[in-house]
Amino acid sequence: MASTLYDQHGRPLEYLRLAVTDRCNLRCFYCMPEQGIKYMPKHELLSYEEMLRLTGLLATMGVRKVRLTGGEPFVRRDLVPFMEHLAELPGIEDISLTTNGVLTAPHVPALARIGVKAVNLSLDTLDRARFASITRRDELPRVMETFYALLEAGIKVKINAVVMDGQNIDALVPLADLSRTLPVDVRFIEEMPFNGGSHEAGPDSLPWNHVRIRQHLEQHFGELMPIAMAAGATASDYAIAGHQGHVGIIAAYSRTFCGTCNRLRMTAEGGIKTCLYDQGVLDVRALLRGGKDDEEIAAALAAAFRFRAANGFEAERQRPLHQLSFESMATIGG
Repeated sequence: MASTLYDQHGRPLEYLRLAVTDRCNLRCFYCMPEQGIKYMPKHELLSYEEMLRLTGLLATMGVRKVRLTGGEPFVRRDLVPFMEHLAELPGIEDISLTTNGVLTAPHVPALARIGVKAVNLSLDTLDRARFASITRRDELPRVMETFYALLEAGIKVKINAVVMDGQNIDALVPLADLSRTLPVDVRFIEEMPFNGGSHEAGPDSLPWNHVRIRQHLEQHFGELMPIAMAAGATASDYAIAGHQGHVGIIAAYSRTFCGTCNRLRMTAEGGIKTCLYDQGVLDVRALLRGGKDDEEIAAALAAAFRFRAANGFEAERQRPLHQLSFESMATIGG
């Protein structure tokens, strides 16, 4: 295998977030409008075969970890067989998954068999009525079934909760308290503008930024004890005295972790993003379907990586004026 690929800022590119679909079975208001979004026609999405080819190629360039995202990954049929093939790719050492948990529970034994190391479970509240209000679907019992099935299977679980002013602030402490008796990490994420609508506020106007989230948790649990961050980590993780698991805070809108970011994103239709906030830097679907060979595609990828934005603010400033309204997170890959 080739040595790890680096961008022009000296950051390794070794972690691929691969969106397998733009479709989702929830309608979380912070992700998309109530009526949903206009989904891509099936023929415009990458096939599993195309995804395997591209992931295998990226593995030869230094990618070692793949996280499957959506939309909701399990909305796409035959996901488990695809994951089995993904696990066989030379160079891929770590396969993980982000899911909302609605359809996941029956597949947990297969995930364990494949060797999935961790699952990020999107969960913004433990209150059923509030869950239905946020997601516009009454599916909390099925999500919790997935949660406990993952723990029973010995798969590492990280809960991802978006912190929303006036919506789920009273859920932060109950969610964090799950880490008291369970080996689960609960991460609180600053709300971002990826809802398919307008975006006018800046990080200074964010009501609940990473500083305020930490202060809120410390009011209830006492001092949060910092844990050393792994290379490329986005979450600032903390231990709470007497808790089995940890809590984390992801400054996704304040963008405090860009200096060590090692992530690439591939959208379901084959767009490469080197930053969550950019408009996309390469259309690999066009290269694949245009008959380009692996060497030509690898050269195009390497060229795109050499012009990576230094951080999310620079990437946002580089967006064309007609793209200042951000996409739905479902179209990007969470």
